[in-house]
Amino acid sequence: MLIAGFPAGSWATNCFVMAAGPGEPCVIVDPGQDSIAGVHDLIREHRLLPAAVLLTHGHIDHVWSVAPLTAEFEVPALIHADDRYRLADPAGSSFSAAREQLLAMTKNSLELTEPSDVRTIEDLEVLQIAGLDLTVRHAPGHTEGSSVFLVDGIMVSGDLLFAGSIGRTDLPGGDHARMVESLRRVVIPADDDLVVLPGHGPQTTIGEEKATNPFLRPLLSDDEVPVNPRGL
Repeated sequence: MLIAGFPAGSWATNCFVMAAGPGEPCVIVDPGQDSIAGVHDLIREHRLLPAAVLLTHGHIDHVWSVAPLTAEFEVPALIHADDRYRLADPAGSSFSAAREQLLAMTKNSLELTEPSDVRTIEDLEVLQIAGLDLTVRHAPGHTEGSSVFLVDGIMVSGDLLFAGSIGRTDLPGGDHARMVESLRRVVIPADDDLVVLPGHGPQTTIGEEKATNPFLRPLLSDDEVPVNPRGL
């Protein structure tokens, strides 16, 4: 399997391209602000053909470039049903700048608009795309429809789990109790050697996070999980 990625835009959101191998169809995951050129570079380098854009959740830093990419390659955008509404007005669900400021940052007319082909996904659904079998795990807390994707020993965790941290829950649609439940249900039972590719920051493993993450360790002893006071 081929997985390549890079941090993009003002929020350094990790965008990934996943394929069975070079020269194959691929899935683009979380194309944020200023990610289009990087996606093109990876597609060209590995001779890939996009088959879909997959979104871990609907925050603007993860969906900024979804409309132009889906239009260019004529592929669908996939997102959990509970975050579908966010794609209707990505700028309107902003969390760090006024809508007018965000629109002024766009580089073409398609950015921050609703994709023409959006398909919803569900918990435990297996997405057979681009020669990959991606299992969806609905993991609300950061947003209502936050999801992670499991494939071949890898968890694409979005903003559920980071190296040393977890997603914030103080934005509209966030819920600390649901975040804790998602961590308990999706992360804690996962194998220690599962590689985690988060929405921001470096990759890690489930085992490393169980051993060192101050937000996960309480779950191993049934203690109260603190609220993340910062983050993305």
